[in-house]
Amino acid sequence: MPRTKSDGAAKKSPAVPRPSSSVILVSPKNEILLLHRVQTSSSFASAHVFPGGNLSSQDGECPPPEDRTRHDDAPCYRRAAIRELFEESGVLLAKDAESGKMIAVNEETREKGRRLIHQNEVSFAEWLKRQHPTAVPDIDKLIPFTHWVTPTNVPKRYTTQMYLYFMPLPVNVDKSLLKELPSEGERDELQVPTADGGIEVTEAQFLPASEWLRRARNAEIILFPPQFLLLHLVSGFLDQEPRANISVEEMERRRAALVEFVHSGSPPWTDKFISPKMLKMTEDGRSILALDDAGAELKGLGKQGESERVVLVQFTKGTVRKVEVGWRKEVLREEREKSNL
Repeated sequence: MPRTKSDGAAKKSPAVPRPSSSVILVSPKNEILLLHRVQTSSSFASAHVFPGGNLSSQDGECPPPEDRTRHDDAPCYRRAAIRELFEESGVLLAKDAESGKMIAVNEETREKGRRLIHQNEVSFAEWLKRQHPTAVPDIDKLIPFTHWVTPTNVPKRYTTQMYLYFMPLPVNVDKSLLKELPSEGERDELQVPTADGGIEVTEAQFLPASEWLRRARNAEIILFPPQFLLLHLVSGFLDQEPRANISVEEMERRRAALVEFVHSGSPPWTDKFISPKMLKMTEDGRSILALDDAGAELKGLGKQGESERVVLVQFTKGTVRKVEVGWRKEVLREEREKSNL
């Protein structure tokens, strides 16, 4: 009797998405920290990404895969974001649990700590307690800013909570000199990020969101759709003209406007769950990605993504090019008009 397709192996189930988190760190100059991942990385190889990574047992208990609250913002996601930020860039966001004041650790000690953690000689939590007995990660200042679930057709999947974190604005510097590099005595306070010696990243740098976007458009760096979209949104507030020689008050106003935006919308950006889904191909070979679907694991829960915008992207050989954010109605209308010519 001839075999039928149904007699073959059952269709393979989608991979279970691994919980991870990332932080969009805003510097005292309203610039954004990106890391250049190593070429051998198992995910986002050679791309520029926000600091972040997978949750581990040291971040606290995370619900099991069958529990759909596993995808919700929680302390385990927040602790992972702070821990990964330190491991990958050396920037420490920790406070005294009793006083609430931020804890300062000099650069040399932070670098030694990173090496010990990478060598598995100490956990981040243990190292932090050695610096101050009541030190804890500063998770309360993290602002949720979308949650991304990798589509089911991708072999390696993640459920990733994105956060915003604002480092304190400068208060003891001449406002007319804000765009200059900090003096030597101020650098420890500003925590200049550094790479991790090539373990995971080759470069860690603060630049305006608009500059990161410019470099991606010119194919100087690789930004995947989540990073490009969020930088696009952040840039619309932090990079308004003028960009140089602005006052601390103006910098604070721009931050406040961004925070207001993040809490706006239906649902607000703090609660948007996004699992990109291809709508169609453009004539120039780019995929138009819809952002309104929350993903297979969250169906029936009322979770929603972003319905008004789309991301256009050219996928090629495991990387991306020609990424652009557009209004969904306009992009689809333009494509219809092109097809009718």
